[in-house]
Amino acid sequence: MATTSLWHIEGRLKDLIDYVENPEKTKAKAPELQDLYNVFSYVQRPEATQEGEYITAINCLKETALRQMILTKKHYGKTDCYIAWHGYQSFKPEEVTPQLAHEIGVKLAKEMWGDRFEIIVTTHLDKEHLHCHFCFNSVSFRDGGKYNYSKAERKRLREASDRLCREYGLSVIEKPCKAPSRPVWLDEKSGKPTRYNVYRADVREAIDFSRTPYYMEDYLRRKGYITDFTGKHWKIRLPQYEHFTRMDTLDERWTPENIRRSMGRYATFGNRRAYISYPPQMPQELSDWFRPFHKTSHIYKQYLHYCYLLGYLPKHTDYKPTSPYLKEDLRKLDELSQQVRYMSKYGIETFDDLYADREKIQRDMDTLIARRTKLQNRIRRATPAEKETLRQEKAGVTEQITTLRKQLKLNKAIEVRSAKIQEKTDLLYANEYRAKKEHRQKKSQRRERDAR
Repeated sequence: MATTSLWHIEGRLKDLIDYVENPEKTKAKAPELQDLYNVFSYVQRPEATQEGEYITAINCLKETALRQMILTKKHYGKTDCYIAWHGYQSFKPEEVTPQLAHEIGVKLAKEMWGDRFEIIVTTHLDKEHLHCHFCFNSVSFRDGGKYNYSKAERKRLREASDRLCREYGLSVIEKPCKAPSRPVWLDEKSGKPTRYNVYRADVREAIDFSRTPYYMEDYLRRKGYITDFTGKHWKIRLPQYEHFTRMDTLDERWTPENIRRSMGRYATFGNRRAYISYPPQMPQELSDWFRPFHKTSHIYKQYLHYCYLLGYLPKHTDYKPTSPYLKEDLRKLDELSQQVRYMSKYGIETFDDLYADREKIQRDMDTLIARRTKLQNRIRRATPAEKETLRQEKAGVTEQITTLRKQLKLNKAIEVRSAKIQEKTDLLYANEYRAKKEHRQKKSQRRERDAR
């Protein structure tokens, strides 16, 4: 059983060449290039590759592979954007020998990219699972074309890897599932509330407190989910997401048959009402600031209102939201609080304030970039004694530009986040109103029945 993946490495060729010629000189100047050199040094580590025994170069020499890739780029005049591609092929523990893993990895690399690109293939033995690394040029030495990692290429890579594994009698994942993004995977691993583990918690509650599928659907709908219990796969989603999530992808045991057998562990009569906690009584000034279902330009007040719903305000509260609309955003509290502090610091209350701040940042950046360009030109003409002072001044300007870029990124993120806050808040209140309306209707129906 082998898994594969591929990703790009970015940078500028000029800085790359400078780095090759003098690593100490340009390490601070172009830190983004460190990724590429980390890749080359990482994949060829002697301790991981048995002193270089499991390193193979394709269409180049392993001693000069990096420089050959650079020359290929210069020859075709394609020195920008992606510098190279880095990928891996990982095998099931104790299923392959180092020799076999390397043999399969080399065959895979030759089949995928061997007719057009310079490639380094290494096999690492330092983990329980043996794995091959591929590092290859983004520009073809044969025709100068750039590699495009499309969905079709991803599929071709997986199919080629699976076919080679079958040829050598290795196991294969027959029905591969789409893996979550790395940030989501890391959050799930650390126990933070992501969309999927929020789904799991709510589905588990619904199973435990429901005696029949009807009550289970009712439980999930009260929480705010859209359900689909038709067909052989039961599915759920929240209104803000376009696609359903199958329950058996959340937990392979959650097939309709298994769910029916395990229902109602804690149910007494039918099912327990879905529990959704709401924040304590909101202060008047906060409730006046924001009206559900009405768009507002006062984004600072909108943010504070949302922070209150999340339990972030007021401080030292023991309130924790149970609504799935809000639980997922708890892992983004650091981002949210950073944006609130930014708006407070620079007096941003409305979209007009936000756009004015953005224009100011851009003007300041343009001024500093022009200043840095002039300093660079002066450095070229300066004497050795003057260069050090000018370089320090240039470094200070670069630091200011970096700070402004972070501010600009934060400014744009606030605009995007404010729309999502509006949407989620409306969904929350809409679900609350719907649940209260249904409760009143059922209460009224019971009264009518009792009166007969």
